[in-house]
Amino acid sequence: MKIHAYLIFDGQCEAAFNYYTECLGGSLELMRFGDSPEAGNVPQQYHNQVMHACLTVGDQLLMASDNMPGMPYEGIKGCSISLQVDNVPEAERLYKALSAGGTVQMELQQTFWATRFAMFTDRFGVSWMINCDVDAQMG
Repeated sequence: MKIHAYLIFDGQCEAAFNYYTECLGGSLELMRFGDSPEAGNVPQQYHNQVMHACLTVGDQLLMASDNMPGMPYEGIKGCSISLQVDNVPEAERLYKALSAGGTVQMELQQTFWATRFAMFTDRFGVSWMINCDVDAQMG
């Protein structure tokens, strides 16, 4: 079994996942509501929104979609995407890129459990944590 996060956006899925692909690398696959066999049952104004996005980084997946047409959107709440990195420069790079334009709850810093740790919400409303237990470059 593998456990993967699935995020729901309110029309920003494509922009968010294009940005996450820039920051995290990997490959991105998108399917739009208008490309679905059920496109005839989806209002025209939703055809360009993302029905399913999958960012593959190594053997890890981050998936998402835009909100289903006609459903109320309540935002992404109560969870964080946690990135476990193995060196401080990578933690710093990811923190700078992903937190840009967002809201920082805890700056990237040393803690009693990690060489570096940060918590923030990105400009798309997704909560992130970056954790670097021990800097592998330092031995």
